[in-house]
Amino acid sequence: MTTQYPIRGGSASEIAGSIEAGIMGARLRPGDRIATVRKLAATLRLSPTTVAAAYQNLRARGLIFADGRRGTAISPQPPIISRAHTEIPADVRDLITGSPDPALLPPLAPVLSRINLRPRLYGESTSLPALLELAARGFTADGIPSGPIAVVSGALDGIERVLNAHLRPGDRAAVEDPGYAALFDLLKAMGLKAVPMQLDDMGVIPAELSSALKAGAQACVLTPRAHNPSGAAFDSRRAAALRRILAEHPRVLAIEDDHAGPIAGRRAVTVMTADRPRWAVVRSVSKSLGPDLRLAVMIGDATTIARVEGRQSLGAGWVSHILQQVVVGLWGDPKVARLLNKAAAAYTARREAMVEALAHHGIAARGRSGLNVWVPVPEEQAVVQSMQAAGWGVIAGERYRMKSPPAIRITISRLGPGEAEQIAADLARGLEPERLRSHLA
Repeated sequence: MTTQYPIRGGSASEIAGSIEAGIMGARLRPGDRIATVRKLAATLRLSPTTVAAAYQNLRARGLIFADGRRGTAISPQPPIISRAHTEIPADVRDLITGSPDPALLPPLAPVLSRINLRPRLYGESTSLPALLELAARGFTADGIPSGPIAVVSGALDGIERVLNAHLRPGDRAAVEDPGYAALFDLLKAMGLKAVPMQLDDMGVIPAELSSALKAGAQACVLTPRAHNPSGAAFDSRRAAALRRILAEHPRVLAIEDDHAGPIAGRRAVTVMTADRPRWAVVRSVSKSLGPDLRLAVMIGDATTIARVEGRQSLGAGWVSHILQQVVVGLWGDPKVARLLNKAAAAYTARREAMVEALAHHGIAARGRSGLNVWVPVPEEQAVVQSMQAAGWGVIAGERYRMKSPPAIRITISRLGPGEAEQIAADLARGLEPERLRSHLA
């Protein structure tokens, strides 16, 4: 049934603005169907071409989508509506927020006391040579092909800039399913169509990548380790298989999001090759050095990096030199290197403790790397509620899924001694009714 919301306007921009206002005011809700082009044109006494242009504008920005014979509908998560922050009661332990453990982040005071605070002026180099040198050294050590390096404001900023460099609204981008919810939202906001690829503990399944590329995906975004939410990580065999498939599609834009870097708990493995025409590897410092350090380094082919830097120059211009100096100081400090090794070991121990405790209760879980454990469940909301009643805040997997089955995500970054066993026991109790119903069925 078509919504009764009164769409108004005498031009394409006014019609689009009327629909956007309805979404922002919650008078048009996700899934609501709106009038067909011809029907709205007749109602407004306008040309169908004018209405079609308004709808095209809204589709390109991810606000509406074509719903087959059912017409046109409001997108499930329009990007103009930010996701509500999950409120956690004071007496509930937060296993939702995917932040690192503050105790395993390097202190900033020592490096801040050493940085050069002289004013930087227009016309100076946008990227510090020392930062580019350290980044290049790290990429080379991990087998990433050489290439120009850009400095961007975090992993998602880098991914958006790379996608913008090559793709246009309506293009397809293959992404992991389950996958990073913010990436899904970004694709919608850019007017790109997400093509889901299933994955296992080693990352994207090769047949899934092959199928997505054969179906016309012009880009793919892969997470080599610390996959959010599942913890998947490439091994050399999986990376080689994916590399062979990408070689069959040389014009596809390939992006690796190595957001956790040195604290992932697995060594870096890449699918990139030096002869690939369009590629980028993005490495953020937010998980390893601190979420407030909004910086990532990105290496790629010359054309991609030139386009990224060119577009960046028209907006933010550059990433703060003060921030760049902080990262240089931290990366060059042997004490920080030892702390990062300690953090990687601690996260690995907490993650493995969680997976083992769940297995002890017969609950399968995934968590090969990173800060999260992914637990398949029969019904997400019931489990979330039962866990909250037991004092644990976990997040439903719905926001991370497209076609993959239900699950919950447990962030392990700040687990204390013995907590994994208690969490597993409480989850097992919460799952008992579902297990019984499944057995009787």
